[in-house]
Amino acid sequence: MTSKLWPALGLLAAFAWNTPAFAAPADEPAATETANSAESFLSALHPATGTVTIPGAQATLKLEPGYSFLPADDAQRVLSGLWNNPPDKSVLGMILPSTDMHVLLDDKVWAVVVTFVDEGYVSDADAAKINYDDMLKDMQAATKDENADRIKQGYPAIELAGWAEPPHYDSASHKLYWARNLRFKKADGGGEAGSLNYDIRVLGRRGYLSLNAVAPMDQLAQVRADMPKVLEMTEFDAGQRYTDYNASTDKLAAYGIGALVAGGIAAKAGLFAKLGALLFALKKFVIIGIAAIGAAISKLFGRKKTQ
Repeated sequence: MTSKLWPALGLLAAFAWNTPAFAAPADEPAATETANSAESFLSALHPATGTVTIPGAQATLKLEPGYSFLPADDAQRVLSGLWNNPPDKSVLGMILPSTDMHVLLDDKVWAVVVTFVDEGYVSDADAAKINYDDMLKDMQAATKDENADRIKQGYPAIELAGWAEPPHYDSASHKLYWARNLRFKKADGGGEAGSLNYDIRVLGRRGYLSLNAVAPMDQLAQVRADMPKVLEMTEFDAGQRYTDYNASTDKLAAYGIGALVAGGIAAKAGLFAKLGALLFALKKFVIIGIAAIGAAISKLFGRKKTQ
């Protein structure tokens, strides 16, 4: 099998290599059977359009025409069964820029994974005081310092190349977004791939919605153009919004805006422990809340399985 199968975001590969009923297809009938299984997987999904509630977060999506939302069960199936991520029951859904589920087979499409963090009201008092240039330098240094341990454990080194989109906080809507340009290098130094990690945080009364865009780095322009729409479509329900916070009764988070931006890289050690050997399989990985490892990385590290 050649690496031509990969542009399907790992779906056909997932069935070919991970489903016991389907060994790696060595002939045309087996490949056809695998493709039929892929179609069966997609047809079992339940995309929603229009106004969609997210019960686990007490929030609502008002999807524009052309967008769809996969509920929690379907989104978790896509992430683990389709893209081979570790199971994550915290996932509440996935936003897609299409109503046709075949879009999941396109490695050039973005998807936004939705979770909710209920750690309390995040004060934005520090928002105007944060120097994101200094923060980036600290994050880059920390990332570099931890590479020796990652390589020793057989994981690729990471370079935080910079902001793909500098952090922006809208104090009126209480929404924060930023994007990081991450580069991954094989432990033996034999290759490099880039990934776009685009994050949105919508602050609420009892926590925040975490929306993590998954895309290869070369799709930054498209993601940058689409994310403002995603921001506009996402809001907490009445009574659960940021302005509904009651200091007398509600929990206050132990961190502010700055920690939401810097925290993802700080948690990367746990990220790689969770991924384990899966990092080198031919799959698309979504690292919820930490990093999105896109199609290019799976191409780089999984090629030996397709030869």
